[in-house]
Amino acid sequence: MGKKVIDQAVSIFFSLTDGLSKERQSSKRYLADIKSIFRDQKEAERMVTNHNPLVYEFYELGMPADAGDLAFGTSITYPGSVGGEYFMTKGHFHNILETAEVYYCLQGHGYMLMENPEGEWDYKEVTPGNAVYVPKRFAHRSINIGNDPFITFFCFRGDAGHDYKTIESTGFRKVIVEKDGKPNIINNPRWE
Repeated sequence: MGKKVIDQAVSIFFSLTDGLSKERQSSKRYLADIKSIFRDQKEAERMVTNHNPLVYEFYELGMPADAGDLAFGTSITYPGSVGGEYFMTKGHFHNILETAEVYYCLQGHGYMLMENPEGEWDYKEVTPGNAVYVPKRFAHRSINIGNDPFITFFCFRGDAGHDYKTIESTGFRKVIVEKDGKPNIINNPRWE
């Protein structure tokens, strides 16, 4: 079921955007590409060596980076975990920090984890048919807490860019891990 729904979501996305741009871009992130974001580095390394799973992928249009334009696309975070920490996207701020973003859930069950440079943080649970508004100044990452691919549609200002470096070394202040079959939010040991 998961592969069929993903193919349908990508097909719908491409049909909606046909004619807007031929510069469609897709990117895949395997565990080897992002293993440093997980707290259990030994388990991440073991998993990379054994099978290097696909953690997430996204499709976006190559939109003009001009003020007033909108960039949008589809993000797919796959089910899985590294040492109990759910699969997630790398997460990012925007280069233009005063940028908000909207995510709309097409399939799956996940969280949007957010934090600003001052240390305020929040999370929103996301299920099909629900949208989450990521306020300006907040870094954000998608986290799949379910058994199916977590698929969202996203939209933000076209000239905002992405800043991955700011959170790359220490990650987010909070991490979401599975405990007793349920998601739990705990402090990230890199911040303690």
